[in-house]
Amino acid sequence: MPTRSAAKAWRKSEEHRQRNRSSRSVAKTQVRAAVEAIAAAPQGSAEAVRVAIKSLDRAAQRGAFHPNTVARRKSRLMLKHNTALAAAEAAA
Repeated sequence: MPTRSAAKAWRKSEEHRQRNRSSRSVAKTQVRAAVEAIAAAPQGSAEAVRVAIKSLDRAAQRGAFHPNTVARRKSRLMLKHNTALAAAEAAA
């Protein structure tokens, strides 16, 4: 049997793992939806991108992602969004 403090630490780490897993899952789903929205209609994807960035920021705030990871993902998402917008405007 582990000591009381080790047992509590294990319980707390399980709680944090579940919470982080949920936050990460939500953020990944929102990013995936934003990328699909960008591919489908670059003009109307701004709201999906905003929601994805918000969920990434929230996950970083909760400690589910490292801040640099969130910054990198946001940067790549905005790059895709801006590239798709520029291509759509050039085609129009």
